[in-house]
Amino acid sequence: MALDRISLSDFRNHAATTLAGTARFNLLVGDNGAGKTNILEALSLLAPGRGLRGATLADMARQDGGGGFAIGADFVAGDASQPLRLGTYIEPQHPTRRRVRINSADAAAVGLGEWLAVTWLTPAMDSLFLDPASERRRFMDRLAVALNPAHASHASRYEKALRERNRLLGGERTPDPAWLDAIEAQLVPHGIALALGRARLAETLMARLAAMPAEPFARPALTYVPGGPMDAGALAQAMYDSRARDRAAQRTLTGPHRDELEVIHAAKRQPAAQSSTGEQKAMLVAITLAHAGLAAKGRRGVLLLDEVAAHLDPVRRAALFDQLRGSGTQVWMTGTETAPFASIAGEAAIWHVEGGSAVTA
Repeated sequence: MALDRISLSDFRNHAATTLAGTARFNLLVGDNGAGKTNILEALSLLAPGRGLRGATLADMARQDGGGGFAIGADFVAGDASQPLRLGTYIEPQHPTRRRVRINSADAAAVGLGEWLAVTWLTPAMDSLFLDPASERRRFMDRLAVALNPAHASHASRYEKALRERNRLLGGERTPDPAWLDAIEAQLVPHGIALALGRARLAETLMARLAAMPAEPFARPALTYVPGGPMDAGALAQAMYDSRARDRAAQRTLTGPHRDELEVIHAAKRQPAAQSSTGEQKAMLVAITLAHAGLAAKGRRGVLLLDEVAAHLDPVRRAALFDQLRGSGTQVWMTGTETAPFASIAGEAAIWHVEGGSAVTA
């Protein structure tokens, strides 16, 4: 297993919740609004980034609490005799600053990616193929961290430098070329690393998808489309050459922030955006299954599936569980009842969630 002895303190509607005795499959069962997805969100914060909801830190603190929250979990790595304690929290006096501790020592949030590769599939992602390209870029970046933990740092630093370049371009005064030189010197290396990480992800996923059965989940074909040159020298030159055009547009028009992930239904040769709702869901599940178990050497995968099984027929549910069973990743799933999970109930840890508390079923 990857995570055990998970604790939530003043997080969302959980005043003090502990989950111990985890397994490969972990089920959170309860009524809508009980706090099941809140537990998944807490687990998603044991990775770099803003979690599966993308919410602000202040919104995650319990309304009747003191203004802060804390999340902790034991990370069990292989045959290690002592687990590693991972934790993240915010303090009431600093509600916009997320702190991270690894074995009681302060650490950067990106350091969590060195231990865990946390990914998720939620109902909010059902529109991924219809959403703006920015959502698919974020999707790629979450998955790419499983291959290279440093990808999160490259994404963060690129976005920070991009905001600064756009600020200069959108100002009333003509930007100082020396300032643009300095900013582009930061943009280019992180941008190239970002683009190469996304390209590698698409290539790796395609190789795994090709080895998976074409049924019962619709097999997607993925194509990474770069938004700029993939060579550092060429990207630097492109940004330099486009300064006047970017100044007129008041934003940067070339670079990995313009990337796209094109997805088509392989059998029908039809864009995912034009496929049926059921086919889109099946393709998302197929990508998720292909990605499961991709964690880099020395790290563990944790997959969070929110209300997935209930929307699959029995054949697809059985296929989902079979493929997850062989993936080597730890799986957390939510549902309003246990019936959809009957075939794995004997090998799963199950909690009943109600009113912000979780009790072993």
